[in-house]
Amino acid sequence: MLELGSTPPAADLIKDVTEANFMADVVEASQEVPVIVDFWAPWCGPCKTLGPMLEEAVTKAKGAVKMAKVDVDQNQMLAQALAQQGLPLQSIPTVVAFVKGRPTDMFQGAVPVSEIDAFIKRAIEAGGGEAGGGLEEALAAAEEMLAEGAVADAAQTFAAIAEEDPQNAAAFGGLARCHVAMGELDQAEAVLNGVPAEISDAAPIEAAHAQLELARQAANSGPLDELKAAIEADPGNLEARFELAQALHAAGQVEEAVNELLELFRRDREWNDGAAKQQLFTIFDALKPNDPIVLNGRRKLSSMIFA
Repeated sequence: MLELGSTPPAADLIKDVTEANFMADVVEASQEVPVIVDFWAPWCGPCKTLGPMLEEAVTKAKGAVKMAKVDVDQNQMLAQALAQQGLPLQSIPTVVAFVKGRPTDMFQGAVPVSEIDAFIKRAIEAGGGEAGGGLEEALAAAEEMLAEGAVADAAQTFAAIAEEDPQNAAAFGGLARCHVAMGELDQAEAVLNGVPAEISDAAPIEAAHAQLELARQAANSGPLDELKAAIEADPGNLEARFELAQALHAAGQVEEAVNELLELFRRDREWNDGAAKQQLFTIFDALKPNDPIVLNGRRKLSSMIFA
């Protein structure tokens, strides 16, 4: 399960709780957000397996739930008091969800990840939250990470969203774009090949395909200076102009690449089976629809087509 935004510090999400702060960090804190309490002991083998799984699931929830860890050996009076109130803490691990100051759900023993996810989802919903409701916020956060160069973190976030929502085209597209940004083109292709058929034609998937295609072209692009010289020597060399557009795009000069392709299209729109128009559409697909380069490029292309 996933409820992503900006991740609160781990110290705010997961705490070791004792008799002294149980009331504040569990009962009172659960008035604001559900608190998952892990009752454990150092000698308990299953506890050592379950604890990290719980922590990972709580961390993935990005603040939708918190976790308190109670060592029953060190807090026997607390365990006894809770047992007297009806919590069966005779065997551990015991995991209890506190919502609005009271226990609402529990399980005992080590369980699979799927059951942990379902347990946390129930706690979020019992607290009035919406499990999975933060996916749009999560996507925005992942896009921001990618834009700021935190590509590995963005990839991890996109992957988590895709796992939570297998029909989320933006998550699959974002993950593929992360691999492209890291130069992992085969991995990007593998992500796109694994997209469910129902969303394979979605705009984010098409955008990722376009970025992957342009990245593969960039790996084989020629030297800018030589291509520019070839165009200066022969402006009618359409092959050189097309290669120059590819090289310009590879160098990050996207607007210049679009201009070269528009000029190629003006000179011969049918050249190489309409390669200039096709390449323009690939570049447009790789950019955001409201990007000025896309808006200006499409307008100029349309004026040529319908002139």
